[in-house]
Amino acid sequence: MTKRGKRRTEREEIAQSQPQPLFFTDSEDPESYSLRNQFAENMEFRLVRDRETVTHEDAYKALALSIRDRMIRDWIRTQREYDKRDVKKVYYLSLEFLMGRLLGNALINMNFRDECKAIMKSLGYDLDEIREIEHDMGLGNGGLGRLAACFLDSMATLELPAFGYGIRYEFGIFKQEIEHGYQVEYPDNWLRYGSPWEVLREDLTYRIKFGGRVISYTDDRGRLRFSWVDTEDVLAVAYDVPVPGYGTSTVNSLRLWQAAATQDFDFRAFDAGDYLGAVEKKAETETISKVLYPNDNTVAGKVLRLKQQYFFVSASLHDIIASYKKLHKTFSAFPNKVAIQLNDTHPAIAIPELMRILLDEEGLSWDEAWYITTNTFAYTNHTVLSEALERWSVKLFEELLPRHLQIIYEINHRFLEMVRMFYDDNDPIIARVSIIQEGEAKYIRMAHLAIIGSHSVNGVAELHTKILCNELFRDFYRLYPHKFNNKTNGITQRRWLKLANPLLSELICSRIGDGWVKDLMELRRLEEFADDPAFLDEWRIAKTIAKQNLIEYIYIQNDYETRINPTSLFDSHIKRMHEYKRQLLNVLHCIWFYTRIKDNPSGDFVPRTVFFSGKAAPGYYMAKLIIKLINAVAAVVNCDPDIGNRLKIFFLKNYSVSLAERIIPATDVSQQISTAGFEASGTGNMKFQLNGAITIGTMDGANVEIREEVGDENIIIFGLLAEEVAALRSSYNPWEYYTNNQDLRRVLDMIRDNYFSRHEPGIFQPIIDSLLHGGDRYFVCADFASYIQAQERVNEIWRQRDVWTRMSIINTARSGKFSSDRTIREYANDIWKVKPVPIRL
Repeated sequence: MTKRGKRRTEREEIAQSQPQPLFFTDSEDPESYSLRNQFAENMEFRLVRDRETVTHEDAYKALALSIRDRMIRDWIRTQREYDKRDVKKVYYLSLEFLMGRLLGNALINMNFRDECKAIMKSLGYDLDEIREIEHDMGLGNGGLGRLAACFLDSMATLELPAFGYGIRYEFGIFKQEIEHGYQVEYPDNWLRYGSPWEVLREDLTYRIKFGGRVISYTDDRGRLRFSWVDTEDVLAVAYDVPVPGYGTSTVNSLRLWQAAATQDFDFRAFDAGDYLGAVEKKAETETISKVLYPNDNTVAGKVLRLKQQYFFVSASLHDIIASYKKLHKTFSAFPNKVAIQLNDTHPAIAIPELMRILLDEEGLSWDEAWYITTNTFAYTNHTVLSEALERWSVKLFEELLPRHLQIIYEINHRFLEMVRMFYDDNDPIIARVSIIQEGEAKYIRMAHLAIIGSHSVNGVAELHTKILCNELFRDFYRLYPHKFNNKTNGITQRRWLKLANPLLSELICSRIGDGWVKDLMELRRLEEFADDPAFLDEWRIAKTIAKQNLIEYIYIQNDYETRINPTSLFDSHIKRMHEYKRQLLNVLHCIWFYTRIKDNPSGDFVPRTVFFSGKAAPGYYMAKLIIKLINAVAAVVNCDPDIGNRLKIFFLKNYSVSLAERIIPATDVSQQISTAGFEASGTGNMKFQLNGAITIGTMDGANVEIREEVGDENIIIFGLLAEEVAALRSSYNPWEYYTNNQDLRRVLDMIRDNYFSRHEPGIFQPIIDSLLHGGDRYFVCADFASYIQAQERVNEIWRQRDVWTRMSIINTARSGKFSSDRTIREYANDIWKVKPVPIRL
């Protein structure tokens, strides 16, 4: 054998002894760019795994990286095309983005689900199990953050040039555990092992200022100028997450800011033996992006909350301006190239910040800066609760943002001068509309600042917008009627039907095709099948399988010994825990239903399984007590042999997007029972409707418009109207309802007399006091009888199987209005004035 032949044989033997490429097959070309090969390369070269060491977690990461890599080329092309055409862009500023898991949504939008399912199966994995490994991006708390996520999906799908801006919280809202019936909060460390979706942009780092003082000087043109000096600075570092559109080549960006210290390590402190002091500044600085929504019941919490808001707003504005200045030498075209949407008042500090940048850093005059500012910003209001309209103390602003306080005072002065052109100095409207709330302690009213500094102010449902115009902001509506408009919220059908409910999605596609995935109005065509017996049977089968999937998930995730009846009516109340959302009213009905069965154990009752899920803010005592009551009632009901499987109650812990994706497809009845006039819109109602659940609800938020779409016969409405609530408030006496309604009295007495708290007597007395002696702010007693009647109507219809199924189909068929695609088109056309930019490969 020649030396060359011997060396070749040795190389072959060595090669055979080495780990083989993970997942290539002999028939595949290793040089090809197949998704399968890309997965293998990521497994080997990024994760450094072979067949013997690979885990399910590795499979998830390798698949996520492969999908992200597939996006990157389109991502780069998208941003390049925006710059090349110099298009107007929309920037969506939100303190929350409740994105959930990204893998499943990306597979749907990029049409990779079937291919990935086949690849995973060939490798011995189940795609659904792999998807379960991903941690929810818990960068939000409830509807506000989930709406922002739906909007990003729709903007990319509609090919709109858009950016999302937020904070890269190291810890999400919190991980909720239930211990002895109580909510207990634990850190939600979703970034413990990093995220395969994000890209660090080290070149996009901005210096953010706090504190210091303001000095004035005269520039070389004789103008009075101001400089913010002696500040404590923080760095904002950008992380980008790609957002792919459905069936397009558009990939937009969600840019999240992480706080970093300007100096990581103090060597002088370290050399002096102060080891903690050496890193103290770094730890203090990075607290800004540490956790979503710090408890602001303390001064320190308030300081951190304001720092968070200004931190992400300032970084975002500097980034927006840097992008603009790459193509423009002056700011004259800024409002024609930039639209900034403020998602509630959290980012409202952006208005004085843009003014500061334009005045102090760019040298514009006040009038020029104010014109640009007011023609750039638009404000979305999400609440009618006065306590939820943000106020910041002037004293706090003076310490943290002294230059901004000066600018706010000047904005307010000029605005009030305008108001005085129409009203006398002594007219109460002057004090009502002022940005500054006078008193022993002065406050800055951020909603007022947002209205004055924006060219558009929108509500998120027709009823909500009417309340804004006629009640909450009526003075501003009289001054600026042209600013106010409605944009009813919506949801993305890609996640909330196609991804969350694949069986129902496939059934729908089998009858009307898949056009509804981009045009939800196409679902209207389902109505022609609403009386087809075969279709009704298939619809029920899809629901039954969704229920079985939920039951299996619950047993895996929880230690419940109670069995769940899959043929029972599934009744779901899943949303943020708040008194106005009236989870308490639902609990009272559960107790009432329990007493009916106890009174007549042999009676014929519709079996019902009630699911609650939602998180209460850590400092919200009453909401946390209601969680305890739910669990206490469940503990009694679920173990009572007289009840059997006719009533079961479950509080599903740690509510999230992923949990909602399991509950919603399985639900028969959707609880949307907030006090009329309190819910801005709600989007949970839309998700349930899309999946065929029947709504039981008040005439509140978007329920009003759902009723208009589905008709009175396909929704169950109860309770006081918003105007009736307002009229009754001054004379409302809940004790009268307690005295005159035997059922209500019995239910409340059971709670008061410790029927559900024998080992913790008196624990629920604050709930009784709030209802009977505290004014019952949310009219639980007033609506109790009507709610019971509505629930009896639910039972009556449920017994008529085909009638119920037809109602379910009609609800899905008439959900087209509530697509976030429709909402975003309205924003784009009416407010932002931005046009689609198709990305052609």
